[in-house]
Amino acid sequence: MSWIITGSFAQPDEPEALDYIAAVEAADGQTLEDGVKFAYNSFIKGCKADGIWDAIKASCILAGARTLNGALVPLVGTAPTNFNFEAGDYNRKTGLVGDGSSKYLNTNRSNEADPLNNTHLSVYATKLHTTGNGRTIVGELNHQIYGLSGGTTVGSINRGANGGLRSTATGFLGMSRAQSISYTLRTASINYTEGSVSSASQPVASIGVIGRPGSFSDARIAFYSIGEALDLALLDTRVTTLMSDLAAAIP
Repeated sequence: MSWIITGSFAQPDEPEALDYIAAVEAADGQTLEDGVKFAYNSFIKGCKADGIWDAIKASCILAGARTLNGALVPLVGTAPTNFNFEAGDYNRKTGLVGDGSSKYLNTNRSNEADPLNNTHLSVYATKLHTTGNGRTIVGELNHQIYGLSGGTTVGSINRGANGGLRSTATGFLGMSRAQSISYTLRTASINYTEGSVSSASQPVASIGVIGRPGSFSDARIAFYSIGEALDLALLDTRVTTLMSDLAAAIP
């Protein structure tokens, strides 16, 4: 598919990007900058080129949109339900911040929607979790990436199996399982193989972002995705580039 050049930016040409941009602008009640549209389109195009787009089954870009309503328009899948976030919690460049006590997004994506041994979760954190231990950044009780007090460590539980605690940093966080006996956790640009952590069948539960009922985070998140197993390093590169492009495009 060819690029359409207008001014200094290539205009959107991916059907999914065109639909997404139209929906965000409708929710915002105003148009987006060309650079923001370019960033969205480039992300989708890049994920397709990498072969990871179809594995993303639920996602929101919690950045770029002019309003919180626009940011909650789903890139893929069902729109999340907002529990207690207000307009002031949203920043166009850095995303949506939790309070560690009452605010979270219910993604309305069931933990059971993806196969037991074919699943991923990811977020892009511009501020790390700092308050309270074991608070959910993305996931549900038996399948989650969680933050610990102090903001330098994350842990993970994947299909009921606990992995180790890992040093973390702002940026991309993700985990992916493609087999029954181990899974991969990615943080601070490093892939960790969490071995000897066999999966087990899980109860039906909805995936939360920046918390879940009873386990709230104070992290600031600018992107999330849920779906089938994929290459976390490739997704990291695409999401990190997306955030850089959005920061450059937004005044």
